[in-house]
Amino acid sequence: MVWLGTCALRCFHQRVTDQPPEQPNRPADSATTPVGRRVVLGMLGLGALGVAVGAPLSRTLQSVLGPLQNNDPTGLTTLLPGAGGWRYYSVTSSQPAVTTDSFTLRVSGLVQRPTTLSFDDLVRLPQTSLNHDFQCVTGWRVEDVAWKGVQVRDVLDVVGLAPGAAALRFTSSDGEYTESLTLEQAANDDVLVATHLEGEVVTRAHGGPVRLFVAPMYGYKSLKWLSGIEVTDSVLPGYWEQRGYDVDAYVGQSNGRSDPPTA
Repeated sequence: MVWLGTCALRCFHQRVTDQPPEQPNRPADSATTPVGRRVVLGMLGLGALGVAVGAPLSRTLQSVLGPLQNNDPTGLTTLLPGAGGWRYYSVTSSQPAVTTDSFTLRVSGLVQRPTTLSFDDLVRLPQTSLNHDFQCVTGWRVEDVAWKGVQVRDVLDVVGLAPGAAALRFTSSDGEYTESLTLEQAANDDVLVATHLEGEVVTRAHGGPVRLFVAPMYGYKSLKWLSGIEVTDSVLPGYWEQRGYDVDAYVGQSNGRSDPPTA
C-alpha cells in the first residue's frame, strides 16, 4: 500500500534518499525538480490502483521500479505501488555504486589498531537481528522492519579504543553525508552496522550494501552508504546537524516533534 500524505507530496520537489528534506524555515540546500500537475495526478492514480488490486501488482511493479528508483531525481517512483512506505530525499545527484565485493569500512581515529573491514569481515563478526520501526523526522514511519548486522560496539572491539575516545564520526561513500554519536549512544544493543534489510543485503537505494541503523533516533542518524567510522574526542555534528537538526535525535524527544518512540 502506498502512503500519500503531505510528506509524500513534499517529495515531488526533492531528490531521492530516506534522509530528511529541509523542513520549513530551514536553509534549502538541495536542488529541486519541478513536476507537472498532470504527472502528479497520474502517479496518484496509479497509487490508488495499486491499493485496489492488492499485493500481486505491487510485487510486479516493485520488480520494475527497483532499478528506476536508483536513477529517479524526482522521487515520483516512491509513490507507485510497491514503494514499501519508504520516502527518499537527497542533496546528491546520484547514489554510490558500491557492491559487497568492493565495499570497505575504514575504522580510524582514536583507536589502537586502525582497520579496514570488508563486507565478508563484517558478516564474520557476531551478528544481531532485530525488528524495529524506522521513523523519518518529516513524519512518515515504516513499521517492524527486519534488520541484521553487527553492533557498532562489536566493530569497536576489533580496533580497541585509545585514551580520549568519546564519540564517533560516520562518513558516507557519497562524499557528502556525515553523522555522529557519543560512545555511550553507540554502545546500545540497537545501534547496528547494518548489512541486511528484510532478509536481503541492503540495496543500493536503501544505502547498501552497508549502512548505519540507529533504532531509537530519527532516520537521518542512520547514515546510508557507510564507508568510515572515526573515533573522536568530542561529538562532531553531522551534515543535518550543521543545518539545524538536533544532534541527539531521539524519536519524540527532539526536533520539536512529538512522535511516539519507535518500537
